Amino acid sequence: MPKILIVGGGYAGFYTAWKLEKHLRKGEAEVTMVDPLPYMTYQPFLPEVAAGSIEARHAVVAHRRHLKRTNVITAKVTGIDHANKVATITPELGEPYEFAYDQIVVTAGAVSRTFPIPGIADNAIGLKTIEEAVAVRDRLMSNFDRAASLPAGPERDRLLTVVVVGGGFAGIEAFAELRSLASALVSKYPQLSFDDTHFHLIEAMGRIMPEVSLPTSEWVLKDLAKRGAFVHLDTQVTGAVDGNVELSTGEVIPTDLIVWTAGVMANPTVVRGGDLPVEERGRIATRADLRVGTAEAPVEGAWAAGDISAVPDLTGGGVGGYCVPNAQHAVRQAKLLAKNLVAVLRGEEPKEYFHKNLGAVAGLGLYNGVFQSGKIALKGFVAWIAHRGYHGLAMPSWERKFRVLWGWWNNLWLGRDLVNLQTVQNPRYVFEEFAARPRPAVTTETVKTVEAKPVEKAAAPVADKATKKPAAKAAAAKPATAKTAAAKPATAKAPAAKKPAAKKVAAK
Repeated sequence: MPKILIVGGGYAGFYTAWKLEKHLRKGEAEVTMVDPLPYMTYQPFLPEVAAGSIEARHAVVAHRRHLKRTNVITAKVTGIDHANKVATITPELGEPYEFAYDQIVVTAGAVSRTFPIPGIADNAIGLKTIEEAVAVRDRLMSNFDRAASLPAGPERDRLLTVVVVGGGFAGIEAFAELRSLASALVSKYPQLSFDDTHFHLIEAMGRIMPEVSLPTSEWVLKDLAKRGAFVHLDTQVTGAVDGNVELSTGEVIPTDLIVWTAGVMANPTVVRGGDLPVEERGRIATRADLRVGTAEAPVEGAWAAGDISAVPDLTGGGVGGYCVPNAQHAVRQAKLLAKNLVAVLRGEEPKEYFHKNLGAVAGLGLYNGVFQSGKIALKGFVAWIAHRGYHGLAMPSWERKFRVLWGWWNNLWLGRDLVNLQTVQNPRYVFEEFAARPRPAVTTETVKTVEAKPVEKAAAPVADKATKKPAAKAAAAKPATAKTAAAKPATAKAPAAKKPAAKKVAAK
């Protein structure tokens, strides 16, 4: 039976495995999917998770629940030797091992692209995973709690300042959703006002959201300005040491929350750890039929899709002639890849990927959004409805759709969930604080030291400061103990002038 190895369980990987289960006959091939996470993250929902509008677990899809006939391995693929058709799998526990395959599908996705800017690696947080979205939400809420107990001043301003780097779709959605969350939080803190919150978006280009028309992006800028947000265009971040964001304009913005959304790059662990061809931007060279290779020479037995691949855009609308890395292309490429792979196994010819961009839709906080498809542009509440409708339907499986839609319906009547669960990141803090611990072991030296202390006190010929009496009288007034009795021989050498005191000690 041919063995199919899928590297990565994100959009493209999950959908490829899901559709292979549908198209493959029983016993026709064995499918294995390897990913370090046990779920697929629906990334368009991350800004709403960060804003508390969607429950975090509802924005992910469990691999093992929906992949019934796929062997799911929770690990990393750290090496691909396609010349020998062997991949190296590295689990979290245990030693790496080799996995032989006949067909490989590389769908390892992308990671946040950063630059060697001082302080960014130590202080910023991305928005590519569900864990990052939850951390951003909890950090903002925790900062409101801290700021409410402080007087007006630099420290409170720092806690209530948010900086988002990157003005693409991901950055604008995250920025607008966090601004919406902060506006909702202000009403719960009488000590704080709307003017105490400060939101800054940093964009290196002269405009935001290049996926939409210029008039639409200008409308978004005006809308953000009405909501008290600051957008810095043609500006770069030059430093972020200790949370002080330094801009190319010379301005310094102290903040406790830096969200980095300035682009993505193909997963370097998989790209650099294999022998598959790579194009100049660091993505796997992929043909229009989703086989790895060039138009003239495909690499037999190797496929790629999603953000890690450079798939030609046959519609002519792609940047540089390639499909842009977004969920819309990843899902559709995966569906076609599954069909093409099955066709090749059956001796048929694969089809080329052709998909015209349907447009772009973004949420800008509760009841506000923007939609662009060709020359048609929608703004405000109508666009927000289109945004939720599209992504609600695009969420894989009816089980996930129902959870998301049910959460939206509850929030419509009950409002946004403002519970802060930052302590989940350190769940044992209460247990550790009050847990009983064993006392240090008693050694022979410890016992000798403890027994020697009463002897020194009994023999010391000093006056008791509290009673102003001689030390001997004070000692006589104390109840007898085993240790002082044991110390009696040590008093034999007391000076002659202190004989009465020695007698009273002996009497004890």
